[in-house]
Amino acid sequence: MPQRTPMFTLTELTQNLDITLQGDPHCKIHNIATIQEACAGDLAFLVNPLYKKYLPTTKASAIILSAKDAKECPTNAIIARDPYFIFAKIAHFFQRKPSIAAGIHPSVILGKDCKIHPSVSIGANSSIGSGVGLAAGVVIGSGCVVGDWSEIDENTFLHANVTLYDSVKLGKRVTIASGAVIGSDGFGLAKHGGVWHKIPQLGRVIIEDDVDVGANTTIDRGAIGDTVIEKGAKLDNLIQVGHNVRIGENTAIAGCVGIAGSATIGKNCMIAGAAGISGHVTIADNVVITGMTVVSKSIQEPGIYSSGAGGLMTNLEWRKNSARLHRLDRLEKRVKALEANKES
Repeated sequence: MPQRTPMFTLTELTQNLDITLQGDPHCKIHNIATIQEACAGDLAFLVNPLYKKYLPTTKASAIILSAKDAKECPTNAIIARDPYFIFAKIAHFFQRKPSIAAGIHPSVILGKDCKIHPSVSIGANSSIGSGVGLAAGVVIGSGCVVGDWSEIDENTFLHANVTLYDSVKLGKRVTIASGAVIGSDGFGLAKHGGVWHKIPQLGRVIIEDDVDVGANTTIDRGAIGDTVIEKGAKLDNLIQVGHNVRIGENTAIAGCVGIAGSATIGKNCMIAGAAGISGHVTIADNVVITGMTVVSKSIQEPGIYSSGAGGLMTNLEWRKNSARLHRLDRLEKRVKALEANKES
């Protein structure tokens, strides 16, 4: 049976939020929509100025926007200093989640000496290793694998087909999306006699509270120490996190980023898609890395950093051009000095 569409007044949606209501506080909302596609009963939001052109003609019953844009709003408005944050808070009212009952599906394989709270839910065809600890409110989706001696703290959610290798430790309220692999061996190899020899990976993966890990993201276990994702970090889909990496609190990393072993990323950083971070580098707190940037050396100061120019070329050409590019500033100053001397 389909779920009944929820209905809320603007007053109910904005209770305890730092906003100002403009218009009818009893206006009823049953859906969230984009500003250009919204109809009567929909709530839209305006953050990106590119979409302001739709404001005069929108059919939304209410819009979340800034005080500046509210002057031109033709309908009810939720005025906020941070409209996108307010949208994020209100959107939870309309999120439809399947009901999850506590219990272990009959097809689940359980190892020995597990400690599983009665409120835990484990879906069909999952495998739980020996010595595993699952705290209150943990949800394990269908087809998951939880390796021996792993620990999962309260209200953490593993979607279907997540794999945790042995000795992985997850904190509270962690969300792991489908296809993620946590705790696989890091890429540790020693070359001897023309042959690669595998180095045993003896560390763990520790993921702290309130971390999100996207679909098909992989986080390697440490070689000796641990790979650590600190609390509040948000990882998108298809990210590779190498062994012994540390990602700081509240750092957000977009899809297809590759982080080589032993890199340390600070707190409150933002790393855009397809960036590459070399091994053993350190990135300071409050750093923004733009898309497809290659971080080949440590970043000591907060700020916005970018790299990459030109099309495909041989490595030798790229190295020459890169060296010349870094000398352009000094070259410009020399040319200006020569011109000034010539004029005088």
